[in-house]
Order: sequence, then structure tokens, then C-alpha cells
Amino acid sequence: MNSTFTTILRIILGLALVVFGLNKFLAFIPMFDMAPAGANFLDSLNNSGYILYTVALLEILIGLLLLLKKWVPFSLILLAPISLNILLFHLFLDVSGIGVAVAIVAINVILIYKYWKSFRPLFH
Repeated sequence: MNSTFTTILRIILGLALVVFGLNKFLAFIPMFDMAPAGANFLDSLNNSGYILYTVALLEILIGLLLLLKKWVPFSLILLAPISLNILLFHLFLDVSGIGVAVAIVAINVILIYKYWKSFRPLFH
């Protein structure tokens, strides 16, 4: 659970979440040629007034918890549906960012596997 590999993955995932979460507020990473379906979906989330910002806050919170190594198993479970939706968004609406989406899901799955002892009581 505390191997160097696990620590590196946890830090990479935490940094990615903080950066992409902050980008939803500050827009410092430009959007390049997003597919119209993806742009429409993100516009809808933005126009709701709260959903995009709620997801951004969750990404930042989860990222910080991972970076600070606090409640890591809880953070990974919170991140699971978000990372799945990131993957599905890029699979169906904007294929251009699929690499980052696959990396986030893969790291999340690997870390859940590495912290599996913490999840065992949920299945007894």
C-alpha cells in the first residue's frame, strides 16, 4: 500500500485532479478543437449553474486528499464514478482527450486494487 509505485500514482492522480478541477474555474488550459457534441454537453453543464462547479470542487477536494494522503480509500471510491464519466465523455462525445481519460481510470483502478484491504469489510 505504501510502495513508491503507489505513491507516484497517487501524486500523479492528485495533481491531475487539482489541475483539471481548477481549470474548470480559471480556464488556464485552452480547449482545442472539441467535438460539437462534447462542447454542447459542457455548455449544458455550465449553463446549469452548479453541476460543473460541483464536479470541479469534488475533483479539487479528491485531488488534495490524495496529495495529502488523507482518506485515500474514501477518495478513490468518490473518484470512481467521476473517472468513469470522464472516460465515457471522451469515448462518446470527444475522442480527442481519450488518453488522459484512460490514464485517470487506469490509475484509479490500480490504486483501488492497491488499497483493496481497506475495501474488504464492505463485501463481508
